[in-house]
Amino acid sequence: MARRLGVAVTTLRTWHQRYGLGPSEHVPGHHRRYTPADLARLEIMRRLTTEGVAPAEAARWARQAPAVLPPDRLALKARTSTVRDGGGTTIPVGRAGPAARGLARAAMRLDSVTIARTIADALAADGVVATWEGLLRPVLTGIGERHAATAGLIEVEHLMSRCVSVAFATVIRAHPNGGPPRILLSCADEEQHSLPLEALAAALAEAGVSCRMLGARVPVPALVEAVNRTGPAAVVLWSHTRSTADPCQLTALLTVPRRPLLVLAAGPGWRADSLPAGVVRPVDLAEALSLAVAVRDSLDQSTTG
Repeated sequence: MARRLGVAVTTLRTWHQRYGLGPSEHVPGHHRRYTPADLARLEIMRRLTTEGVAPAEAARWARQAPAVLPPDRLALKARTSTVRDGGGTTIPVGRAGPAARGLARAAMRLDSVTIARTIADALAADGVVATWEGLLRPVLTGIGERHAATAGLIEVEHLMSRCVSVAFATVIRAHPNGGPPRILLSCADEEQHSLPLEALAAALAEAGVSCRMLGARVPVPALVEAVNRTGPAAVVLWSHTRSTADPCQLTALLTVPRRPLLVLAAGPGWRADSLPAGVVRPVDLAEALSLAVAVRDSLDQSTTG
């Protein structure tokens, strides 16, 4: 639960002991378990405290809102109705640094020039993986949280996503690789969130690994046909939500005539206990990159030998 919320375990314990925001299910002799209602309350608690609300006040609202905090109360109590730089309410970025806060403010202003410059500077200084984890993902997550609470910021999300896609495409063009594409990247069937795959494609290009990107909403027959036609060493199948994480898609990859050496189930949609044997679930972008590079290196060594 601490990893899911992005807080320390000690913070969770404090919220439980001081404010009663803890796991509500307990079978004697077993661990306490969090219910969906517990998770909803804790997400509200984290969001409000991140935005500067006193913990006791945030807990009071969290206990009163077992599902989603009403937008009017969120604006009233979280003190996020203050206009900053003409951009409206703020975007929470958790523990991310000043660069992420600046990027969030630029996103709220719909300032595409500043967004593009900020992302480009971070990519040049820190590389793809660090930029994604430390700058882009916190801001994108914050936009998603604000949308979930208010049903707004669609225009912010679209502009931000477009700027991120352009930045990653620039990285890929700047690192041409003449070798055959060994990695196939695809979203699961009906999955439309492709930015994490674009981040992986840019990270692979930066590492000198060629890949093919099929993009969003790839039906299983099309994915299988692509694997049979190109024979990739590794396939990364991204699922952002449980609704698109059908394990049958992974099983299909394991049974094709030209079976990949490695099948990665990437993204929070996949449940570890539902994956077919032989499928690997990377925990983050860095691990997915490391596994893909390892497969490339293994093939290169075999060819040399």
